[in-house]
Amino acid sequence: MSGTQEEDLDAFEGGLGDALRRTGEVFSVEGRPLVDGGVVRGRRALRRRRVAAVTGSVAALAVVGLGASYTTGAFGGGSGQGGAGVAAQPKAQETSPSTKSSPGKGPQLSAQQVIERLEGLLPEGKVSGRAGRGTADPFGPSAQLVFDDGKGKAAIGVSVGAIDPDGTEAEQQLECPDKVFVPYDSCRNETLADGSRLMVLRGYEYPDKRVDTKRWHAYLVTPDGYTVDASEWNAPAEKDAAVSRAEPPLTVGQLKGLVISDEWRPVMNALGKAAPEPVRQPSAQGQDGRAILRKLKSLLPASAKVVSERGDDGFAYVVVNDGKGASLVQINVQPDMSDVEGQLFGAGAEVLPDGTKVVTHQGPGEKGGAGVVMWTADTIRTDGLRVVVSAFNSGSQKTKATRQTPALTMQQPKSIATSGKWAGK
Repeated sequence: MSGTQEEDLDAFEGGLGDALRRTGEVFSVEGRPLVDGGVVRGRRALRRRRVAAVTGSVAALAVVGLGASYTTGAFGGGSGQGGAGVAAQPKAQETSPSTKSSPGKGPQLSAQQVIERLEGLLPEGKVSGRAGRGTADPFGPSAQLVFDDGKGKAAIGVSVGAIDPDGTEAEQQLECPDKVFVPYDSCRNETLADGSRLMVLRGYEYPDKRVDTKRWHAYLVTPDGYTVDASEWNAPAEKDAAVSRAEPPLTVGQLKGLVISDEWRPVMNALGKAAPEPVRQPSAQGQDGRAILRKLKSLLPASAKVVSERGDDGFAYVVVNDGKGASLVQINVQPDMSDVEGQLFGAGAEVLPDGTKVVTHQGPGEKGGAGVVMWTADTIRTDGLRVVVSAFNSGSQKTKATRQTPALTMQQPKSIATSGKWAGK
């Protein structure tokens, strides 16, 4: 698995844990539910694959609030009933309007009907590449197409789903991402007159901007628990297509108008009521993001002045400045990792008197920032608690180095990671 795939997997798993847990409990293959043992093995395999990327879970802060769509395709699971991205969509079936109803739901709509609703909300232009799903599809309704207003072809897509409007997942999807991890040009939140909440973001398909594909995204959550998730690009496909125009075709105002349109109400009605909010799993040994952030700050040297900070369950970061430039420091706190101890902490690991194993790494950053270096201390305790601390010579891995070395010495990440505070002492 490549470094990029590891990072994408970790971002999805760490930043969208609630959505993943819901998926893990209801996922089925060809209509056959996964047995409990398979779910356990799958989750354990995910964990084994993620352990090699020691900063991936912290990078998930970038997608908390940005939505599953940013990391799993334009119309992935963040809408409660989402699906795959533009490139993976099956062709719409040319079916006649459906009048079939399900118990507790409104009339079902075909894929063609959903696509026609998207087309009807677009300005004048040529449309091709239509694809989508109807409301009876287990992956939820969606519509995708290629639109050309005379200034170049552009992919546009929308999905409709159901969600707990007061739940954690909705809050995360509506929150603007952190620019420490995800660059974007603008992001705004708005509460509409009917109580619906809206996030509109002008960003990029790739957070590291390795390709100039822009992605503008609007996400709406209604008071009665439905979502409309729309994206547009300045290229004829979400990925692997050359940029065809300077900007996506719809203005921010037009993109907002698309998601708040009453045209989506029949699609919502066909879905029935939103699924309940999943029960959240306990934080790492009771340490939520605020607790981890508080402990991390208390262990920093006095010279490191915190200029930016954020935390979430299991991980946190600070950007500090000691007068020599910005420096990112981030931490993962992961319980129950004994099953990967042999994989990560071999014969070369240092063993402390209390049995804690320590390995340290010095190398280049992982996100493309010019001249960025990463100093890491990776530790695991006898009870399986893994604590990983990394320091960088930049305020973000995605921007060029701001100083020669991180604000912490190589010994300081080790001291932070091995502190008794992580064990609740």
